[in-house]
Amino acid sequence: MGKLTKNQKIAGEKIVPGKAYSLQEASALVKDITLTKFDASVELAVRLGVDPRKADQMVRGVATLPHGTGKEVKVLVLCTPDKEEEAKAAGADHVGLDDYIKKIEGGWTDIDVIITMPTVMAKVGKLGRVLGPRGLMPNPKAGTVTLDVAKAVEEVKAGKIDFRVDKTGIVHANIGKSSFSPDQIYENAHELITTISKLKPSSAKGTYFKSINMSSTMSPVIAIDKNSISEI
Repeated sequence: MGKLTKNQKIAGEKIVPGKAYSLQEASALVKDITLTKFDASVELAVRLGVDPRKADQMVRGVATLPHGTGKEVKVLVLCTPDKEEEAKAAGADHVGLDDYIKKIEGGWTDIDVIITMPTVMAKVGKLGRVLGPRGLMPNPKAGTVTLDVAKAVEEVKAGKIDFRVDKTGIVHANIGKSSFSPDQIYENAHELITTISKLKPSSAKGTYFKSINMSSTMSPVIAIDKNSISEI
């Protein structure tokens, strides 16, 4: 293990060893232990009692964070010409089809979200080898394959995030920035957790929420007391 920096030592001393904090306490504490010179991202890591190898226990969904993520999300819309103007008007950063498909085939992935239409998925589907590993492949369940591309762009820009459990059973999600107020961090975290709670697979047995942790870029991890969240 590498040597702790001065700031890491200071931050670590503010966390009581072995204590699980309420979600509200953690939302305030994460700001206090973030000592970076830049506006650090705040992340939630939720370990679930599911087996992601089983299709009926794959937890995936979308959450609309009340205060967004604090990150400027770059959106590409792959659509037919008749939808281009409404996609641009909704705030899409890039709009088109064949030209962007060629760019992506050439390795370009300088976007955060791709929104497309069912009618062009045959063309977009062949990009799976490039987009899949980067988590950029459009998916109907995430609302990124739709005929209403304008609404999808507006929702993503407003703070809608797509999340899924990884192969170790953990959902990792960015829920804001350290510059957010404690209430904003709390409300975003609460929205994500309650959304995950509603997606509990019927086939999942035993404890669904194994652990919940909050941290920011380069900060120590704050353990959250699950019992402090009545909705789960």
